[in-house]
Amino acid sequence: MLDKKSFREEAHKLVDWMADFYDNIETYPVKSKARPGDVIRQLPKNPPIKGESFDQVFKDFESIILPGMTQWQSPNFHAYFPANSSYPSVLGEMLTATLGAQCMIWETSPAAAELEELIINWLKPLMNIPANWTGCIQDTASTATLAAMISAREQKTNWSINQNGFDNQKLRFYCSSETHSSIDKAIKVLGAGAAHLVKVDVDEHLAILPAALEAAIEKDIKDGFTPCAVVAAVGTTGTLAIDPIDTIGDICNKYDVWLHVDAAYAGTALMLPEYHSMIKGIEKAHSLVFNPHKWMFTNFDCTVYYIKDEGTLIKTFEILPEYLKTSTRGHVKDYRDWGVPLGRRFRALKLWFVIRDFGIEGIQTRLREHISYAQWFANQVVENENFELVIEPALNVVCFRMTTPEKAEDQLDQLNAELIGAINDSGEAYLTHTKVNGKYTLRMVIGQTYVQKHHIEKTWRLIQNKANLLN
Repeated sequence: MLDKKSFREEAHKLVDWMADFYDNIETYPVKSKARPGDVIRQLPKNPPIKGESFDQVFKDFESIILPGMTQWQSPNFHAYFPANSSYPSVLGEMLTATLGAQCMIWETSPAAAELEELIINWLKPLMNIPANWTGCIQDTASTATLAAMISAREQKTNWSINQNGFDNQKLRFYCSSETHSSIDKAIKVLGAGAAHLVKVDVDEHLAILPAALEAAIEKDIKDGFTPCAVVAAVGTTGTLAIDPIDTIGDICNKYDVWLHVDAAYAGTALMLPEYHSMIKGIEKAHSLVFNPHKWMFTNFDCTVYYIKDEGTLIKTFEILPEYLKTSTRGHVKDYRDWGVPLGRRFRALKLWFVIRDFGIEGIQTRLREHISYAQWFANQVVENENFELVIEPALNVVCFRMTTPEKAEDQLDQLNAELIGAINDSGEAYLTHTKVNGKYTLRMVIGQTYVQKHHIEKTWRLIQNKANLLN
């Protein structure tokens, strides 16, 4: 069992190992080569009766656990959206773990509450968020969106569902057919029922059609339903499509509907003034979420949630058992009233470390580099007769596919599925796919914290080589 002396010794070793890991991360397969059951078969079925040495535990970590891990911090990771880390974020996370604080209310850790408030205020002018909005740090966008939908539900029903439960409420929620699946889950969890989430058609850019949204709302009103909330995407999961917030906001205000903006990934680009137009009309919305743990170099989990009216949020979620009554209540922000969980981690610390270490200019420079790498990659696709862009690139995401004129669409789907399999099985890079207008499409996401252009060039060569073997 570790004591104070051995803890210090092992901690120093671990920090050295962590630094070496980042130095050597490109030597690991990006996507784990483990097959189902590979890891658990190597581990004992029962826990140890007596404690084991830390040395043995760590050996098992290196030999069993590490090979079963996909390397999300590899600069050759181009799948999904990144779950980024960075050197200052790791150090901040270490201190958070060391403090081990439960930051549910101001009294339980004043610095945690006030630093969170500071970070929320720091980011507002940088991202063009209205000055009169406020917010907090949640764990994930899924939780933040759930909080927004529950708030919309309670506001629409005058907080009756919190008190009395659903009583034949016919609330309707709206999003595009391209919106993240967390919206579907939120509607299920809050009790409205999946059948009451209306998926609205999209345009040629895969952004929601405002006319179709308004038509859906009007039809529901005619049919006796109550429109409650719209979720607009600033950067859909598949292609980073951007819904027109300004026009949607007018529709929502016309019908007294809550507008929540899901900018989980693309929202980080709001740190760049040239992309503020993505949320034109944001003052008409009620809430917005973005994830620093995706593209802002901060360890998972860390989600920033902004809301126009904090009173609505607090009225929805506050609960006051005797043991949480304090003399400071009403004079400070008790963030356990700002969302679903009562318990809260000190997430603001690592984000504070990142912002101070990079500086705003450093963050902006890195984001612009990633976008420029994506533009370079898209140009390579356009110039190669064996590939094509499936949709116009957005920010740092390129959707493309291998193509040959003699193959039918179903054959092209199979060809591209084989191509992405060959790329990922190589261990040299990791990409994922989506469907764009029914076409099997490869996604190249260039957002890992320390990715450089030579990594993109290497991945493009790998893609071409694997494609040539399939021709």
